[in-house]
Amino acid sequence: QVQLVESGGGLVQAGGSLRLSCAASGRTFSRYTGGWFRQAPGKERAFVAGINWIDGSTRYADYVKGRFTISRDNAKNTVYLQMNSLKPEDTAVYYCAARPGSVVTTTPIGYDYWGQGTQVTVSS
Repeated sequence: QVQLVESGGGLVQAGGSLRLSCAASGRTFSRYTGGWFRQAPGKERAFVAGINWIDGSTRYADYVKGRFTISRDNAKNTVYLQMNSLKPEDTAVYYCAARPGSVVTTTPIGYDYWGQGTQVTVSS
């Protein structure tokens, strides 16, 4: 069993930055891929970014490319999402997810483990 705990959400003005953290416990992540998704009210959960835990390769949704950066710290079993140049449309609950294997998939169904979510609100 794997437990994921997100932190770092909050309220920020447009143009500002936040860094989300996802701490994993219960199993080492040497054979897992980590991802971030988000869900705004009335919308489906959408892929934001993912990272291959083994070689660090990354994948981003088009709407965050150049603004968000996903990274990992293997020693701490933690995945981060640095969010810069935030926009009001980035407002959502952000979820950390993990799946075994080395492929970064973009659909929620491809992930076995989820955190509880952290709210990010960007004011205009």
